[in-house]
Amino acid sequence: MSILPARQRSPESTDPLVPLTAYRPIIPKSFSAKQPPTIRLYPLSNYTFGTKETQPEEDPSVLARLKRLEEHYEQYGMRRTCEGVLVEGFKARLNERLAPVGSQFTGEGVNEDWEVGDTLAQWWRPNFETFMYPFLPGHVTRPKECKKLYFIQLPKKKVLSVPKNMKLLAVPLFELYDNTARYGPQLSAIPHLLSRYNFEFVDENDNVVAVTPGDQTPTPLSDLPRTKVLAGDDATNNDGQDTGMEDFGGGDI
Repeated sequence: MSILPARQRSPESTDPLVPLTAYRPIIPKSFSAKQPPTIRLYPLSNYTFGTKETQPEEDPSVLARLKRLEEHYEQYGMRRTCEGVLVEGFKARLNERLAPVGSQFTGEGVNEDWEVGDTLAQWWRPNFETFMYPFLPGHVTRPKECKKLYFIQLPKKKVLSVPKNMKLLAVPLFELYDNTARYGPQLSAIPHLLSRYNFEFVDENDNVVAVTPGDQTPTPLSDLPRTKVLAGDDATNNDGQDTGMEDFGGGDI
């Protein structure tokens, strides 16, 4: 038979059911504790999109790019690549990742006013192949490429341009989510990577018009986000809606 300690009352308490304990109660932290800073998103109308001279593609095909990667590795070792995700109104604006191979994204004062935020992901290429892993496999001692994905805070206003033979797309996060068949594992993982942040949306006058998490008011169909061509050959067609993603074969390179 076990002997249990008797429950004791606090001297200040007159309630016989209130126990006296030597341990302080554990007070849970707020549900919103230890969250990253809230990200402010500006409206699309704050940005001007244009085009510039056609830029020849450095690699005409995926195989050509892998061949160049192999030559780079033989001369310099592992390739180190940095890419960025720009978010506007819950649309991931992607440049090199969704445009043709070899494209670039530029803007006026490209080295000014850009705030490089957290590292969202790190991908490893074990061999001279298209597939990359979000971890370094244990048996791989000489990876061929390490790619880091960064969160880029968009400035309040910016003039952006892309070569005439390329596109700049704004893709809704719900379209990227769980859509590896179309966008590949790297792009489809972006909604997961951004889920740790809270966002606030402002209008042209810097008034906060929405926050996340927000209310459950149904969104009119006309206001639902969709993929748009912000700059490129098709930017003026079909109200800016992308019609050329059929040629995107998925996968990440």
